[in-house]
Amino acid sequence: MHDTLSIAATTAASGAPAPILKLPDTGFLRQPQVLVFVPISKSTLWRRVQACTFPEPVKLSQRVTVWRAEDIRNWIAVQASGPPAGGGPSEG
Repeated sequence: MHDTLSIAATTAASGAPAPILKLPDTGFLRQPQVLVFVPISKSTLWRRVQACTFPEPVKLSQRVTVWRAEDIRNWIAVQASGPPAGGGPSEG
């Protein structure tokens, strides 16, 4: 079974549809690419990395940090199958 994760975007200037963005099955993603598929801020991304609630990045060199596409894809799948946000334990 091959499932594809993609996002359709629109360009703000023209309102015309932009190409569909596809999360690759394998490979590396830089921070801006990750944030296209995970709609959180840069600050939240790094807070979640430090809290171990987001995949750990890989340091390719002193100035190049990337995430494995497989790790991002798995994280998204877990988020989609988990409980809704704010759905903590009920009191009673």
